[in-house]
Amino acid sequence: MNLFAEAASRGIQAEFLDGQGRRRVTDAAALKMVLDALPPQAPGPLISQPVVVRSGRPARTDLQATAKLPAKWKIVADSRVIATGDAHERAIDWPRELAPGVYRLQLADAAGATEEVPLIAAPEKAFNGDFDRGWLLAVQLYSVRSARNWGIGDFTDLQELLRLADHLGADGVGLNPLHALFDDRPGDCSPYSPNSRLFLNPLYVDVQAIPEFEADSETRDALATLRHGDVVDYVAVANLKWRALRAAFAAFKANAQPARRRDFDQFRAERNPLLSHFACFEVLRHKFAKPWWEWPEEWRQPDDAKCAAFHKAADGSEVEFVEFVQWTADRQLGAAADLARKLGMKIGLYLDVAVGVQADGFDAWNEQAAISRILGVGAPPDALNLAGQSWGLAGFNAAGLEQQSFGPYRDMLRASMRHAGAIRLDHVLGLKRLYLVPQGFTAADGVYVQMPFEALLAVTALESVAHRCVVIGEDLGTVPEGFRDQMADWGIWSYLVMLFERDDRGSFRHIDHYWTNALVTFNTHDLSTYAGWRSFGDLKTKRSLGIDPGESDDARWHALAMLDDVLRHHTIDRNDLFSVANFLARTKSRLLAISLEDLLGVVDQPNIPGTVDEHPNWRRRLPVPLEEMASAMDVAALKAATRERSRAAV
Repeated sequence: MNLFAEAASRGIQAEFLDGQGRRRVTDAAALKMVLDALPPQAPGPLISQPVVVRSGRPARTDLQATAKLPAKWKIVADSRVIATGDAHERAIDWPRELAPGVYRLQLADAAGATEEVPLIAAPEKAFNGDFDRGWLLAVQLYSVRSARNWGIGDFTDLQELLRLADHLGADGVGLNPLHALFDDRPGDCSPYSPNSRLFLNPLYVDVQAIPEFEADSETRDALATLRHGDVVDYVAVANLKWRALRAAFAAFKANAQPARRRDFDQFRAERNPLLSHFACFEVLRHKFAKPWWEWPEEWRQPDDAKCAAFHKAADGSEVEFVEFVQWTADRQLGAAADLARKLGMKIGLYLDVAVGVQADGFDAWNEQAAISRILGVGAPPDALNLAGQSWGLAGFNAAGLEQQSFGPYRDMLRASMRHAGAIRLDHVLGLKRLYLVPQGFTAADGVYVQMPFEALLAVTALESVAHRCVVIGEDLGTVPEGFRDQMADWGIWSYLVMLFERDDRGSFRHIDHYWTNALVTFNTHDLSTYAGWRSFGDLKTKRSLGIDPGESDDARWHALAMLDDVLRHHTIDRNDLFSVANFLARTKSRLLAISLEDLLGVVDQPNIPGTVDEHPNWRRRLPVPLEEMASAMDVAALKAATRERSRAAV
């Protein structure tokens, strides 16, 4: 079998039309690297796909033509047989009374052919929320300035943000990803390029809120400088926080109350073995100071027994320290979620989930079958990016996920939903197909790899209902026909950005265009703020950096005129931020997000795609401290604009 035939048999699309309609054929050497990097997967002889049994709907799977009847099947959970049956026809009707969960389905036909695949018993839909309409205050947590934080927003600031949101009438706070990054790489501060999606970024910990911590004079002296900068100094913040966290850990070991110790032990039991693996990984990567595939052979794969022994050895205290920091972060984030519930918020925390992870990070080390380190997620060439894109992130692959009954994906969802009322899956198209680019090749030499879409939607619905967490899919751009309909059928909400909701003539779409089960917003972290958009600030900044903004001044004037037109059509006479917020608040979309940058009139956007060091991406701090934010914005105008979906009286 030649390379291209083998690729086709494994669901890999090496020939396709790009965003400009040009036929693309992947370079043979690149294709071979893709095939070698993915776990071997041959089509099964009997059904060749995961089975989804959906509550309230008939579930039937056709056997392949080569299967010899009768066929026998059994559904297994761990070592227990849940159900069995015989198939005398070429279709199997699955039991409807299965408890929600993920099982293994074992099949054998009359000729002795066997196959084993995952079977997901899923709710009919993801959790749909138990509210009509509301709105969220969108915040980059790192950017928050306050009188007490350490130069970066933290989880105590988050509680104050929730109180501010409550005062404004919002139903929660939407945040950038809180994933663990690399503490020793100050340049890697993008929350969308994580070390792990399973654990939290320790820099968001409020060290002073740890009961055992006592600040020394060196810490107090350093804080004055950190609190006054206009950008987050990640190096200085990390150095100060890690030193303080170590002091807090030492004090905890020496003086912690029994209730605190019991809670720590309970957290470790809850999160193991993942927590133990993560803690070992963090200690090892600092110890060896090189990518995990260059570590000593014994540590190139995670191992429960070795991690347990490592915990008891000389490095055990370091391992326990990592666990202590994650426990502290989890409990502080949980306290914010508890506060949101006490305030009666419909959503509380809305958290973002990155599309992939760094190849040399924990998740890629821990899940080497499900995540290939040499394949980067990206996008093929299109009208906006003629070279295509490679985001430098490793993503899941179908074969590895199916072999593990989607365990790694479920772990990621559980970690993300643990304290959230809603999550957003970045680049949700990746549940259906991923564009993968092998290391050393350009984005034009990537391939599309098909993913088990129905099974991933079923698992997403399963975890969503279990955690009572709304799931929003970031479905911007061109998606395959029927994709959004299938997402909606499973109860996954859409993500609608007003700046993109325009027709071919540039006219903004009207209020009745917006879907009900969707989050609607004017912009995103990768787009201009409202003040920047109106002032052409984004165009000026990109041109000063030598970047083609993809829009002329005339086109922007036209867009501003089109905005005036749609607002006037809906009897909104002004065109300030609150007028736009009022327009979006009138849509039937159940969630609206308004960014804190927009409410404070910030011109610069948090991130300019395509730049690394040219712009302070993911570093810029808000101009107003948290304690003064309510007085720095027009609260009355905001409440009036959002009154149709607000919890606060005008």
